[in-house]
Amino acid sequence: MSGSYDDSVGVEVSSDSFWEVGNYKRTVKRIDDGHRLCNDLMNCIHERARIEKVYAQQLTEWAKRWKQLVEKGPQYGTVERAWCAFMSEAEKVSELHLEVKGSLMNEDFEKIKNWQKEAFHKQMMGGFKETKEAEDGFRKAQKPWAKKLKEVEAAKKAYHAACKEEKLAISRETNSKADPALNPEQLKKLQDKVERSKQDVLKTKEKYEKSLKELDNATPQYMENMEQVFEQCQQFEEKRLRFFREVLLEVQKHLDLSNAASYKSIYRELEQNIKAADAVEDLRWFRANQGPGMSMNWPQFEDDEWSADLNRTLSRREKKKASDGVTLTGINQTGDQVSQPNKHSSLSVQSNTVQSVQSSYNPFEDEEDTGSTVSEKEDNKIKNVSSYEKNQSYPTDWSDEESNNPFSSTDANGDTNPFDEDTSPAMEVRVRALYDYEGQEQDELSFKAGDELTKMENEDEQGWCKGRLDNGQVGLYPANYVEPIQ
Repeated sequence: MSGSYDDSVGVEVSSDSFWEVGNYKRTVKRIDDGHRLCNDLMNCIHERARIEKVYAQQLTEWAKRWKQLVEKGPQYGTVERAWCAFMSEAEKVSELHLEVKGSLMNEDFEKIKNWQKEAFHKQMMGGFKETKEAEDGFRKAQKPWAKKLKEVEAAKKAYHAACKEEKLAISRETNSKADPALNPEQLKKLQDKVERSKQDVLKTKEKYEKSLKELDNATPQYMENMEQVFEQCQQFEEKRLRFFREVLLEVQKHLDLSNAASYKSIYRELEQNIKAADAVEDLRWFRANQGPGMSMNWPQFEDDEWSADLNRTLSRREKKKASDGVTLTGINQTGDQVSQPNKHSSLSVQSNTVQSVQSSYNPFEDEEDTGSTVSEKEDNKIKNVSSYEKNQSYPTDWSDEESNNPFSSTDANGDTNPFDEDTSPAMEVRVRALYDYEGQEQDELSFKAGDELTKMENEDEQGWCKGRLDNGQVGLYPANYVEPIQ
């Protein structure tokens, strides 16, 4: 019968006190809440780890994209290196955040999961073993006291009912005395009822006081037993709270990159790269490699026979731009030029000194005098032409007539491959424009950054590609103004 006993049946809870019957259930519920809080903390850490992963991926994508844009853009020199240092910083920070993600999942998340499994044991019928033990402990401690409390409530109710009945009997007796029509026998009955009511009041009062005294005597033992079970629950909760504090501190250490030596070194290196940017050095480099500091083979008188013997042909680009202007035939790099690596130089060289390449040679000149054969001279010809964006040719606004620009699409000495027109076209590829380009000639395409077009032929020696716009227009464009569509 004790298995079906319910402490709270027939007992009115008069306050929110822990000592009231059934109010221990909040302490029992805290055990179940502890298990749920473990799940919540694991979900919290898992979401933060996912954020760290996404942030790391975004940093890597950002660094890759902007590194390409800066390298292909017009920025040069030490300022370019300082700019690119931000991309290097992003790549290194990305790696650190991936390490944070790994620490959160592999260490903190797994630690909580294992502790939860060890602390809470599920039952076949549902619920947790720890919850049931606490529930049974409180129920057992409270059962005797709750039983006496029910007796007190019943005795109190009986006493109050007897008092009420006594008052009614006295009231009827008083009223009957004032009624002359009432016979003495009826009056005698009312008086007897008043007497019995008074005796009932005395009996119920005595019983009420007795049950209340028994309850008072049982209260100390009740409190002691309840305290004992409660302390067991407190110890279990203390373990959980201390464990949570320990885990949160470890999470904090994993998230706090400010104390990581590698993190600090990243920004020390970034600061050094930025401070290394030197405007004077960059201006000096540009003057020597792109400005007046460049050497020049000024036009000299040449015999027509030499040109005839070489039997040179113009490229299709040179035919379009043929004029009476001069053609750059060779470059000598002077000793006072800056030896800084030149990725924007209009002429690429294989050594620090570019051999002078003449537009023609004297077939009667002895090879011992010249010191090199015609083929050796051809090997030293300049191959690449830079643009505004490291490959586009600069306009020659200074000429009265449209003349051959030394930075145009032809070779530096005017030589071209007469079989360029006959080369087989490459496979067509879809590309996307990185920058705006306005065609300078009728056979050049114009487009905006983000436009898509089809590359019909691969890049030639001058850095130009043949392509077709979506509207069907076919023409040339700078190769480094586009990128393949992935």
